[in-house]
Amino acid sequence: MKRKLLVWLFAAIFTMPAFAQNDFDIAKNVDIFVSILKELNDKYADEISPGKLTETAIDAMLASLDPYTVYYKESEIEDVRMMTTGQYGGVGALIQQKGKDVVISEPYENTPSQKAGLRAGDIVKKVNGQSLEGKNSEDVSAAMKGQPGSTMTIEVFRPTENKTLTFTIVREEIKMPNIPYSGMIGDEVGYIKLDQFTDKAGEEVRSAFLQLKKEGMRYLILDLRNNGGGLLHEAVNIMNIFVDQNVQIVETKGKIPEMQRVHKTSMPVTDKEIPVVVLVNEHSASASEIVAGAFQDLDRGVIVGKKTFGKGLVQNVLPLDFNTSMKITVAKYYIPSGRCVQNIEYFEKDTTQGAYKIPDSLAVAFKTKHGRTVYDKGGVEPDVLTEDTILSDVLYALVVNNLIFDYANQYHATHPTIPPADQFKVDDAIYADFLNFLKDKEFTYETDMEKALELFKKDAEEVKGFSKIKKEYEALKAKLEEDKSRDLETYKEEIKEYLSTEIVVRYYYQKGRYQNMLGFDPEVSTAKGILLDQQRYQKILSPKN
Repeated sequence: MKRKLLVWLFAAIFTMPAFAQNDFDIAKNVDIFVSILKELNDKYADEISPGKLTETAIDAMLASLDPYTVYYKESEIEDVRMMTTGQYGGVGALIQQKGKDVVISEPYENTPSQKAGLRAGDIVKKVNGQSLEGKNSEDVSAAMKGQPGSTMTIEVFRPTENKTLTFTIVREEIKMPNIPYSGMIGDEVGYIKLDQFTDKAGEEVRSAFLQLKKEGMRYLILDLRNNGGGLLHEAVNIMNIFVDQNVQIVETKGKIPEMQRVHKTSMPVTDKEIPVVVLVNEHSASASEIVAGAFQDLDRGVIVGKKTFGKGLVQNVLPLDFNTSMKITVAKYYIPSGRCVQNIEYFEKDTTQGAYKIPDSLAVAFKTKHGRTVYDKGGVEPDVLTEDTILSDVLYALVVNNLIFDYANQYHATHPTIPPADQFKVDDAIYADFLNFLKDKEFTYETDMEKALELFKKDAEEVKGFSKIKKEYEALKAKLEEDKSRDLETYKEEIKEYLSTEIVVRYYYQKGRYQNMLGFDPEVSTAKGILLDQQRYQKILSPKN
């Protein structure tokens, strides 16, 4: 059987329509590969799997190119569909690794998991009778996915009730929304959170935009933070809402003729006057950068936040034999000013250093529509740069140790209802209860200052100088312990905000998360301030003489 597989593989490669007789280099190297695989299969001391060896070779080959050119085997086909359409067959639950367990972190609203009664914090034990103990989150995710209409039995342990529960759930076609939330902030400012650019993202943004206009919107915040991108044509469709028909948004340049293409808006504009602020951060990539870059290059809106990721490459997903596929980098893209936002060079010829970050010293200046100077520094540089938001040591420890997650689950189990998402706040009584919860958990953590002090001690011991400063070290350590004991009070407001949102998600899901967060999001506050100060807004978009 293995021998037949190798013969078929060899024959298939040489009968592919794309194979050219004069491409000797490809023929030579394919011949070498098949010969090696055949000899290994026939003579290696132990049994081998030709399929696994081939997958290893493919993965290594693609990894030498760039991180975005990826092979998907048959078992990953649902991931490919999710990537391009936002759809998959499953029950609609977000899961996460928690120590050795995999837990439900969030059932999505109006999905089979939520309707069946799964809750955040439920520990997944079995799916269809198969034990998943010791498995990782990828294994559990694969077990929970399946054909829409198929039945899944899931056994979970619920810590808040200290019992094992079994649910029978019919899988459905799950569509992850491009827009998890849109709504008004006050009377005049609309807000649209765009999470991804899958199929129909442009239609969904236009629909949300028109609804907000009906509600009195005069200004818009388009939030692209943490949006890793998606379909290029959906980025063009979104820009079509805000700029005239037949305006160039992006140009792609690749090796094959089909990739030498200019992408323009094709429909009449929806609203070319409304002031817009686009929020971005270091995780805004690809299609997000096309939209943000087009807004900036066309002087159509103000960009606020952090410098974007810097992914100026285009991928196509190509179907292959046996229900496999490959995502392949086919082009670079260039936004309206002519710049490419790519941050890392993968393709430069005549270099032995491999992939490298493009230095700022090589940045080239470009001009926006109205004459502002912008640069191809790798990523889109915001017009208004915001400060980094860094969690305090104590909040970071509470989050990574899942203590806020666990308390929110406990609170939900004992409180059937809470006020509306945009009104709920953790008050002092809830916070006091949270502190009692932490006492039972024996919460402890190490601050960055303590880590630095221990490194200093280690260095001093290595040079045999610690005895000279031992008294000062112990005094400083005691001072840090004293300060740390007050951290839960010092950072009380920061912790309360985070805790409020985590609790709200248990009742109001993703929409509730954004409704609650908007009240204390500093970048949203900055964006709103710019929009309501139209003199400042116009000044930002004007060329500096």
